[in-house]
Amino acid sequence: MSRIPFEQLPADVRQAVTDKTGPVHQAVTMTGGMNSGVASVLETESGSVFVKGIASDHPQVAAQRREAEIAPHLPTSCPRLYWHLEVGGWSLLGYEVLSGRHADYSPSSADLELVEAALTELQRITVPADIEIKDAVDRWADYAPPGTLQHFTGNTLLHTDFAPHNVLIADGRARLIDWAWPTRGAAWIDPGALALRLMEAGHPAEDAIVFAGRFPSWRNTDPEALAAFGSASAALWREIAQEDPTPWKQRMAKRAAAFRLVLLSGSTPAVGSTSS
Repeated sequence: MSRIPFEQLPADVRQAVTDKTGPVHQAVTMTGGMNSGVASVLETESGSVFVKGIASDHPQVAAQRREAEIAPHLPTSCPRLYWHLEVGGWSLLGYEVLSGRHADYSPSSADLELVEAALTELQRITVPADIEIKDAVDRWADYAPPGTLQHFTGNTLLHTDFAPHNVLIADGRARLIDWAWPTRGAAWIDPGALALRLMEAGHPAEDAIVFAGRFPSWRNTDPEALAAFGSASAALWREIAQEDPTPWKQRMAKRAAAFRLVLLSGSTPAVGSTSS
């Protein structure tokens, strides 16, 4: 998605923002991420605010609206949403500005304990009944082995995308950002999704699964459910890599296949052990 500076938004859209923030003294366009047509930090009369936006007729606008809907229910590890505007052909979100860096998932990183704390907090959040978001059963229906989808059901709020650029280390905490794909489902799914990203950062499959076992939701789940998730993840990443064979997606497909094999073997090491 191409990105434009805040100053190039239509005048009525910029005015709607300044009605919320007061005069804008400076706007700095952010370069990270791919899913926002506008992503700028504004220095305003009322303080700093991160504005992300997408054209109202863009196919991905529904994801941003889901993000806005779920924001009031997120744990304190997530940035605060100040406002949501639909104006002048744009959907805009105004967020708390976090000064930090992306999480380091490498095996020796001190960030892993912070990420664990943030996900532990999220695991306690259930999805309000009146919030309409994707269900885990529907998200994995085309990939899970037949007869296993019942394991994916639940009412926990899931993030599902723990790529390091979706986790900021700020003020001594891991902060979960980019809630474009909130999902309702079994709590153990998020530790599994995180484990795959740990493998991307250099953890062997066995060690990544041990890390997932730090979370009671994963540790106390039927091994058949975990094996089903491994198979579903492998099938999903295989499809992604076939449709777009960029090197990193091919590597993720190979990691997901290795993840699946360990879970199917039933020989996952216990929490506190290592594969070496």
